[in-house]
Amino acid sequence: MTRYFEVLMNRLFTVFSGIVLAASAAAAQPPPQGPVGTAQGLQRSYAQTKNNITLSAEKMPEADYFFKPTPDIRGYGQLWAHVADAQFGQCSGAKGVPNPRQGQPSFEALTTKAEIVKAVADSFAFCDDVFSSLTDASAAEMISNGRGGQQSRVVALLGVLGHDSEMYGIGTVYLRLKGQIPPSTELFMRGRGAAGGGQRGDGRGRQ
Repeated sequence: MTRYFEVLMNRLFTVFSGIVLAASAAAAQPPPQGPVGTAQGLQRSYAQTKNNITLSAEKMPEADYFFKPTPDIRGYGQLWAHVADAQFGQCSGAKGVPNPRQGQPSFEALTTKAEIVKAVADSFAFCDDVFSSLTDASAAEMISNGRGGQQSRVVALLGVLGHDSEMYGIGTVYLRLKGQIPPSTELFMRGRGAAGGGQRGDGRGRQ
């Protein structure tokens, strides 16, 4: 049980780190009005995460799409293929439905950018409604954790966001190694009026 909570706390730390990043990227936007509950907080974090990962999957040029910083880790495209695999599994649990990808080959076997971009889009389409329909009450409902026990739906959805944020953070390193600016950084730069100001890195890697 102790190990389980260690893993959970690591995931929570990753999620909240991602939320801080999202807040920084939205610095130029007006502050939200009124209190933010559990469901609304998760929905906002999901929207930001979806944007970051979708743009990351699209951003790297085809020629560098399977770039590996070292031979023993996933290629760039495989990062997002892994996200797509994971989201089908995680969101099916949160929705209480069978994983529609069960028994099918991993998306990591895909060999083109277009196929992986589509897989990512399909996985987000599958996850969208579990976040959009969320209420504070439904977030607190107990659901199966897939291991014979139970957890609240909010824990399952934090798992989605935590894993996505972890993979996005890894992906930013690949992008930087290829001279690309990560999507969240571009958004932050635009918010500060830097995108057209001739600063270092402006406009690199835009397709």
